[in-house]
Amino acid sequence: MPRRALAALLALLFVLPLSGARAQLARTADAVPIPSDIARSLPALAPNGMVSSQEARATRIGIAVLKQGGNAVDAAVAVGFALAVTLPQAGNLGGGGFMLVHLAERNETVAIDYRETAPRAATADMFLGPDGAPDRAASTRGGKAVGVPGTVRGLAEAHRLYGSGRLTLADLIAPAERLAREGIGVEGGLADSLPQVAGMLGRWPSTRAVFFAGDRVLARGETLVQADLAGTLRTIAERGPDAFYTGPVAERIVAAVRGAGGIMTAEDLAGYRVKLREPVRGTYRGHAVVSMPPPSSGGIHLVEILNVLEGFDLAGMGAGSAQAFHTLAEAMKPAYADRAAYLGDPDRVKVPVRGLLAKAYADTIRAGIDPERARPAEAVRAGDPAPYESDQTTHFSVVDAAGNAVANTYTLNFSYGIGLVAEGTGVLLNNEMDDFSAKPGAQNAYGLVGSDANAVAPGARPLSSMTPTFLFRDGRLLLVTGSPGGSRIITTVLQVIVNLVDFRMNLAQAVDAPRVHHQWRPDVLLAEEGISPDTLALLRAKGHAVKVGPTTGSANSVMRRDDGLLAGAADPRQRSTLADGY
Repeated sequence: MPRRALAALLALLFVLPLSGARAQLARTADAVPIPSDIARSLPALAPNGMVSSQEARATRIGIAVLKQGGNAVDAAVAVGFALAVTLPQAGNLGGGGFMLVHLAERNETVAIDYRETAPRAATADMFLGPDGAPDRAASTRGGKAVGVPGTVRGLAEAHRLYGSGRLTLADLIAPAERLAREGIGVEGGLADSLPQVAGMLGRWPSTRAVFFAGDRVLARGETLVQADLAGTLRTIAERGPDAFYTGPVAERIVAAVRGAGGIMTAEDLAGYRVKLREPVRGTYRGHAVVSMPPPSSGGIHLVEILNVLEGFDLAGMGAGSAQAFHTLAEAMKPAYADRAAYLGDPDRVKVPVRGLLAKAYADTIRAGIDPERARPAEAVRAGDPAPYESDQTTHFSVVDAAGNAVANTYTLNFSYGIGLVAEGTGVLLNNEMDDFSAKPGAQNAYGLVGSDANAVAPGARPLSSMTPTFLFRDGRLLLVTGSPGGSRIITTVLQVIVNLVDFRMNLAQAVDAPRVHHQWRPDVLLAEEGISPDTLALLRAKGHAVKVGPTTGSANSVMRRDDGLLAGAADPRQRSTLADGY
C-alpha cells in the first residue's frame, strides 16, 4: 500500500474517539515499532499535558515540570532555559523572542515581548559602508550586530506573572544547570550543526574553548560540557534575572560585545525591559486566530493572508494541488509587500494594524489574484490599509491539564548568533541587529525588504517574523503552534492551520506536509522536496519561478482533540525533536 494511503488509514483511526485498549495503544504508540515514514504521520497523544519542542531532553524537562504540579508557563520557562544548553544553535540566554500565554481560568491571552533592543548608541546608518551600501558583515558577524538580549528577563517575567506559584525560578533553572555542568552528548541536530559553523565558531577563542576539542569541533558521540553557562544559570537561579543584566555576568557580556567592535554598554543591559502587548486577533472559517503583534510581523500577516484565503475553496482544490499552492503563493505576495512598507517597532512608528487585519482590505487583495497566472513581483505593491483602520530560531508549544497554554518562539537570529561566547559566561551572543533595515529597500540576510518603519534607532526593537499562534474553536483552545525559519515562519504557521482547517489533516500530517513559500521579493516560489514533479510543472506553467530547496522550519505543535486528548507533533524536518505528554 502506498505510504500516503496507509498514513491516511492510520490517521482515520487516530482521529476517531478513543476508548479502552485502543486509547492505551494510542498513548503508548511510541513503544510500538512503527516504520519511521508511517510514524511521522501519527501525533503523540496524552490526556493531561503535552510539550512539543525542537530538542528531546528539553521536552522531557517540560513534562517533568507538569508532573510536579507546574502549569504550562512553568514548563515553558524550564524548556526555554534547557534549550539554551541542549540547542545552542537557537535556544538561548543571549537572544530574545516572543511568548503567547493563554490563561484558561480567566479565558485570557497575553503577549510577552522580550525581543532584543538596539543599544542606545545605535544610529540609522550604522550598517552602511563608505559607499552608502549595506555592509552585511557589520550587521551579522561582529559586535555591532548584537542586540540587547531579552530572554532571561522574558522567561523570568512570564514565571513571575503567570507561573503556578508551586515552583520557584530556581526550580525551573535547575535541570538546565545540571545538563550544562554534567555535559550532554553531541548528537542529533547539535552534531549536524557544529561542522557547518566550525569556521564561524572558530574565530573566537572563548567559543573554541566550549565547542572545540583541539583544532576541531566536537564530534558526534563526544560530550559538550558548558561549565561557564552552568555558573551563569546558577547565578540567575540564586539572584534572579537582575544577575544577568547587572554585575559580573553583564560586565563580561559588555566586554565581549565591545571587544568585537560593538557599542553595547552596561546601561543598555541594565535598562532592558519586557513589554506586555495585546495580541493580534482574527478569524478563519469559524476559528479564532490569536497571534503575536508588532514588533513581530507574524501575527498581522498570518491573519491578513488567512483573510484573503477565506474567499477561496481550498478544500475543493485539494491538499497539495497546484491550484492550492498557486492560491497560497498569490495570497502571500501582497502580505510580504505590506510587511516591507508598514511594519516596525510599534513604540516608534504607527503600524496600521486594524487596516491590515480588516476583512474588507483582504477583499481588495483577493480581487487582484488571477486563478490561472502568477503575478510578477513588479506587479505587486503594498496596498493602502488606511481606509480600513477603525535562520536560526526555535519554537516550543505547551498545554497543561487545566487548558493553560504557551506558544514561545525565541532566537539568536543566525545559527549560533555571531558565534561569540562571552568569556566566563557561556552565553552565545545574537546578531539580531540584522533584522533592522540597513536602508530603505535593502534586503536583510533572509531577503526581506525593509523601509524607514524598521530603521535602526536607539532602543528600538527590530521587526521579526516570529509567529507564536493559538487557534480557538467555539471559545476553546484548539491549536498551539509556531516555527523557526526566518522569513518562512509566517507561511509555515499558515500552512499548518490551512492543513488542519481546510484539508482536515491530523496534527502530525499538517506539520509533515510539504510547504511552499513566497515572500514577494525575491520573486521565487520556494517549494520543499516531496511535492510532485507534475505539480511543480503545473505551477511553472502558471508563471511561477519555482525553486525546489531543502526543508525549513520546525512547527512544534500541540492540539486539543474533540475527545479531550492532547495531540502533539514535533516537526520531523529537524533531528532530535520530540512531542511528549503524560
